[in-house]
Amino acid sequence: MRLSSMTALFGANSSGKTALLQWLLMLKQTVESTDSSRVLHTGDKRSYVDLGTPCDIIYGHQLPGVLEFSLCWDMLKPLRILNPEREGRQTLFSFKEMQFSASIDVSPDVVQVSQFMYAFKYRDTRYNFGMKRQDSEVSNNGKDEYVLVADPFGAKRTRGRAWPLPLPIKSYGFPDQVKAYYQNVGFVSEFVLAFEQLLRGVYYLGPLREYPHRRYVWAGEQPQDVGVRGELAVPALLATRKWGMIFSRGRGERKQTVEERVAEWLQKLGLIFSFSLEPIAENRNDYEVRVRQSKNAPEVLITDVGFGVSQILPVLVLCFYAPRGSTVILEQPEIHLHPSVQAGLADVLLDAIKTRGIQIILESHSEYLLRRLQRRIAEGVLLSDEAALYFTKVEQGVSRLDALQLDGLGNITNWPENFFGDEMEDLVAMAEAAMQRQQGG
Repeated sequence: MRLSSMTALFGANSSGKTALLQWLLMLKQTVESTDSSRVLHTGDKRSYVDLGTPCDIIYGHQLPGVLEFSLCWDMLKPLRILNPEREGRQTLFSFKEMQFSASIDVSPDVVQVSQFMYAFKYRDTRYNFGMKRQDSEVSNNGKDEYVLVADPFGAKRTRGRAWPLPLPIKSYGFPDQVKAYYQNVGFVSEFVLAFEQLLRGVYYLGPLREYPHRRYVWAGEQPQDVGVRGELAVPALLATRKWGMIFSRGRGERKQTVEERVAEWLQKLGLIFSFSLEPIAENRNDYEVRVRQSKNAPEVLITDVGFGVSQILPVLVLCFYAPRGSTVILEQPEIHLHPSVQAGLADVLLDAIKTRGIQIILESHSEYLLRRLQRRIAEGVLLSDEAALYFTKVEQGVSRLDALQLDGLGNITNWPENFFGDEMEDLVAMAEAAMQRQQGG
């Protein structure tokens, strides 16, 4: 599955769209888990997603089973590995694209890594570094053991007894014994760090967002994101005041704060005329979100205007609050929005991609959002290869993912049948019903 600057998933309910997003979130919460022995963090009530037991994520729920996955990504800057056997700063490897893959055995009693691997190319040679489990039948002591893979790089053992390696850290990490048992592979921790940085740079906003409040309490903290339900959107905006988060759209244009950009988009989308965050009194940490729906309208609290304003606010804040180069996952960002605002939301996302350098992966049911993306491709605002659009469906109980083919004019050349329902069928049925009623009358 190719991901791009704008990756969008469309399709019927329960066709597999959310599962694709949840896989990334499962990897993220595994990375952020404090339990180094947990191979996969499938979730709990405090995590991004709760996928149940390992049995619940195995295909067909058949145990024992094997979970295999692979992820390839470009880093923001090349990863430069120095040669540990040479003095000075001689480069051993330098590369920007990396791949991670893992194979995990799942049984009713245990979840265990079969192998994990980091791979990259340097000077036309593909290198693989990872760990692989040896079956008990081939190990020296009759127990499952792990060996280091460093192909075609030559890993040199330290002198002494060749002790077996312990279990991997989670499902992707080398234990400290790798450095102790081998003389020249201490750099493998750099691969793990790159993988963790990738997943920590994923930010998520779910489809069910909090109702607006009359007051918001902010004690001066800087939230990591806006929260799964958008509950931290207002504290995040207030934090940008304290930490001075300012950026510009392009050369020669006036710099803006995140708060100013959010307010500008709320106005462009036709939702409100003005937007502000104000303390309820001097030296208090209670704040109100005040909006004015039109130029001459009175200023009111966000709770006293249309519900859509509070629902889109976390989307806007996250797009411009997430650090540059982040990956933002949005589930149904168009929920509770008027069709014209759904179309305008596509422009918000494109603005964030262009000015913040972020990658957006979204799940949507909005035809209006898709049509606006197609229009922007036709206008040259978004290149066709900067968008990766997919349609998910279920055939004979199996989810399928079909890539939508986009030409340079924004046309989808393989439009799926009943993509957004059969509009023509409704029009024909309406015309027939009208004729029958007229004839009967």
